[in-house]
Amino acid sequence: MRNTLVVCLASALWLTAAVAAETDDSKALQGTWIPVKAELAGQPLADAVLKTITLKLNKGDYEVTITGEPEPDKGTWTLDSAAKPKGMKIEGVKGPNAGKTFPAIYEIKADTLRICYDLSGAKRPEEFKTSAGTKLFLVTYNRH
Repeated sequence: MRNTLVVCLASALWLTAAVAAETDDSKALQGTWIPVKAELAGQPLADAVLKTITLKLNKGDYEVTITGEPEPDKGTWTLDSAAKPKGMKIEGVKGPNAGKTFPAIYEIKADTLRICYDLSGAKRPEEFKTSAGTKLFLVTYNRH
């Protein structure tokens, strides 16, 4: 009985810490982000393309606008901050990615956010790296 109580208490403390970390990350991620570096399948995106993109994160909702595109991409995001590396799930609701789910990993340090998305929707990336023949998309954003 005592061992069961210790295990339950340890589990409750771990879950509380995980929820606190997720809440802190959720708050830290909110705001407007501008991509400063990106690569898709091992190929860098041009600076001219990056300058047209804006990402807004707010309480579990996202909006990506691209200059010249008629409709923004809107949806939801959830975190799994207990995962190593930290995980994120992006679900498109309106716009070009409506109905799609993208598993991702993220890292936030001060006003810099890195996200590696699997645009195939297959599985969460294992590292912040892309390579030819994949649909991995790695972006480094700065807070705007």
